[in-house]
Amino acid sequence: MNRSVLLKPAMGVLAAFAVLLLAPALHAAVIKGTVKDVSGQVIEKASVYLIPASDVEAMAQTPTIIKKDSPNDEPLEDNLAANKDKYKSAVTDAKGAFVIKNAADEKYFVYVVPADSAYLPGGDKANKSVTPASLKGKPLNILLSGNTPEGAQYSGSSKCLTCHKEYMSVKKTLHKLGIKKAGQVSGLQDMSDFPEYDKGLNFLKKGQKVYFYAYNKDRNWDKYLASVKEPKDPASVSFTAYFYTAQDGTVKVKMENMKNTADPAREYTVEMTYGGGLYKQRYLLRIGKNMFPFLQFNPNGDDAYGDRTRMQFRDYHGDWFYDEANLKLKDAPLAKSFEKECASCHYNGYGLKKLESGEYIAEAANDPKGEADIDGDGIHNELNLGCETCHGPGSAHVKAPKAKKASTIVSPAKLSAERATVICGQCHSRPQGNLNNDQPVDKNNRMMLPGTSRNNYLLNNTTREDAAKNDFWADGLHSKSHHQQYTDFIKSAKYRNGDILVTCTSCHAPHGGTKFAHQLKSDAVTPKATLCQSCHKDVKDIEKHTEKTVGMAHGKDTEITCTSCHSVKTAQTGAGFGRGQQTADGKNYWQNDITTHLFSKPPRKGHAGVFGVEAGKSMPTPYTGSCGKCHDVNAK
Repeated sequence: MNRSVLLKPAMGVLAAFAVLLLAPALHAAVIKGTVKDVSGQVIEKASVYLIPASDVEAMAQTPTIIKKDSPNDEPLEDNLAANKDKYKSAVTDAKGAFVIKNAADEKYFVYVVPADSAYLPGGDKANKSVTPASLKGKPLNILLSGNTPEGAQYSGSSKCLTCHKEYMSVKKTLHKLGIKKAGQVSGLQDMSDFPEYDKGLNFLKKGQKVYFYAYNKDRNWDKYLASVKEPKDPASVSFTAYFYTAQDGTVKVKMENMKNTADPAREYTVEMTYGGGLYKQRYLLRIGKNMFPFLQFNPNGDDAYGDRTRMQFRDYHGDWFYDEANLKLKDAPLAKSFEKECASCHYNGYGLKKLESGEYIAEAANDPKGEADIDGDGIHNELNLGCETCHGPGSAHVKAPKAKKASTIVSPAKLSAERATVICGQCHSRPQGNLNNDQPVDKNNRMMLPGTSRNNYLLNNTTREDAAKNDFWADGLHSKSHHQQYTDFIKSAKYRNGDILVTCTSCHAPHGGTKFAHQLKSDAVTPKATLCQSCHKDVKDIEKHTEKTVGMAHGKDTEITCTSCHSVKTAQTGAGFGRGQQTADGKNYWQNDITTHLFSKPPRKGHAGVFGVEAGKSMPTPYTGSCGKCHDVNAK
């Protein structure tokens, strides 16, 4: 018999087996595309990685570890660091093109690591997972953010807005209005959306006395009760502060000792105001070269509440100006100046120098339209957040030719979610920095540059990574203190998941131009709200959603919205929103004014911060507010 005939069936079996072995490769997809910047410059030698969404989903099942070198607080970068050699990848060629072969048909986050520091990692496609099938053979064209060139200096927002006129709306944002010369408006500020911004200042400067009484040494920064009404017990008053407008138009405050009338009165200029557009306003008093915050006006406050934190006025470190032990007025301590303790999260291009006198000189970007000249060089400084706070110092960008513009400035929209959110998060959290206070500055007293990784920020700008234990409610999870939105957010499912890695700008418009409160991109608080549903399309019908979730439809008559349950206002910055539900003995729960950014399931009645806790000290939940109209707050 012919040997070749005998071999044919065997060869056929081998061929079929070979096809089976090759089947995954034949059906595995190819992902290709380009990496460039907005100016059209190709970016070669960049590594493009496919990070499996399943790895991010697995990370999301672990509690977020908030510490330096954490293994799970940066969803893409931590996964890449742990699995870099296992992930499919490709390197861009001289035309910026890449091809990744044999990609399994699963979800991936596409993440780019440039070859050098000229660009920042991530890319504008990094935060939404894709499948090879969803690309349908179309090239994935990725845009990278530029980086701040070494030696770049701050130019001021006026320079930025000369070219970027479409962002003039930023002048109306509260980030630009926070610090203001008392009674004046700078060229970088537009107050038209906040007609009652200076309600507190206008009330005081007409000639108003504030009484500081009932001293309590065990409290933190509000050791006194403060009121424009003289207390029933005059002996409880330690000192008064009389605000008035001087002949030169400046606002003054005269402090008088009520327990020692022989002690000379002290007078200060109200140099600037801090806040006023939202829930509070404080007054910055000039002492020598420095300013010191004093007194808080709560527009939603009411002395009838009795709770000192929710009255019309709240003491803010009156103890810096009065010595209870010796019954004497005093100047505030130099180490507690606004420049040293607070300004880093307000000034664009913050820096700090200590003088031999013990006073502090803060630095901020020179801008002829800025709020004031704080360093004495004859040019005003930008004393609020500016374009460069989020985009980096702009001098190199201003001078660069058109083709190099994009490579010399940071574009947060083209960063990975963890790098984009930490820009906001450095101030919307409560770490300790290298000045051993709440300012997250490095050893050179500088804030982190935008585009910095979260881990490098923690390593260089923090000595304590986040808030202290007493800044949270009893569960150790929900924030009690204000400006901790980022602290909440990085623990949420929105920060770590397998679909869309949400950033602050997913919901908020950083440049303003929106008619909704808190610069939200669309309505989030009325029954017809659309913001949450822009992603959660499966829960557009609130009645059906609540019926499925809790067994009873809510919404039609109760005006329940997504934020009613999932965005509880657990923290407080001003007076809150007044009284909530009452207990059987008539004691009040309170409504706060700062939204939790955990976006978790609604806290139940049995929450550790509510059940068995005295009403006035309880964590606000839906049950202590609107839900309490129908539900018994006190029943577990």
